[in-house]
Amino acid sequence: MSDMPQNYPVNAAPPTVDPVAAARWWQGGAGLGQAGEAWLHDEVSRRMEDRLQWIRLQPQRWIHWMPTVGGLQAHARLAQRYPQAQSQVVEASPARLQAAKEVLLPPWWRRWGRAVPAFQPPEPGLAQMVWANMLLHGSADPQRLFQQWHQALSVDGFVMFSCLGPDTLREWHAMYQQLGWPPAGSELTDMHDWGDMLIQAGFAEPVMDMERITLTYDSPEKMLQDLRSLGRNLHPQRFQALRGRQWRQTLLDAMRKHLALHDGSGRLALTFEIIYGHALKPVPRVPVATQTAVSLADMRSLLQQAGGGSKGPSAV
Repeated sequence: MSDMPQNYPVNAAPPTVDPVAAARWWQGGAGLGQAGEAWLHDEVSRRMEDRLQWIRLQPQRWIHWMPTVGGLQAHARLAQRYPQAQSQVVEASPARLQAAKEVLLPPWWRRWGRAVPAFQPPEPGLAQMVWANMLLHGSADPQRLFQQWHQALSVDGFVMFSCLGPDTLREWHAMYQQLGWPPAGSELTDMHDWGDMLIQAGFAEPVMDMERITLTYDSPEKMLQDLRSLGRNLHPQRFQALRGRQWRQTLLDAMRKHLALHDGSGRLALTFEIIYGHALKPVPRVPVATQTAVSLADMRSLLQQAGGGSKGPSAV
């Protein structure tokens, strides 16, 4: 991820996410041309944006983390909610960054007097909000991602994120298992585990909730089209060779049999578990040791706290 800070140690990848496949997806290989077109991602971003009404802090600077994965359409809604704030876009590769610019950056003759997003790696400790929609479940090293968000935020800033939960595509996984096929996708993390990981990364007061969304389709072809826009199968034991037309027809027939609703309508259904979370970056605690290293941003925060400049928690 060349456009992101590289000074954090990379933790071991989750056991059911192939780090090579995940890196290829995040770098923007196949599917980049569909950036921002996943309907579900945009709907989740709408629901997550509605949750901002409960956040008291009004950020002066906010970061949109990888909008080409989470959905580019959300940027305009966030800019409307925070019209005086400076926005910044962080992407995982030059290709994705260029794709984001083409959508989010207006022509030069329309930029006069308008706030336009910045497109460069974030400076530590300056943002009051990090917005990351539908990213975590596709990361081979989510703990490192949490650390990057923590570093980018100022004290009392917050991260707002969403991702897929364990019940996602349960019908799809059951179909694959019954047919004896390789895994249909990675095992997804429970929201309580995400909360624990946030605390390990230095965040405080994590708030997690979830909902289930059932999508129905009138044809297996339409369902496959939607699934392709949502991501890729990153399981290390997935089938990695090319599939032929005969296998595609077998898949379509299996979908009609295993995914059909029981109401006789012929429509097919899939369940998605959506996890929402937010957490604060608290005032740093300096460990007592013979030698202690403190970043410049954390030192400023400590001095402000000592001088009574802290405003306390800013989110519910």
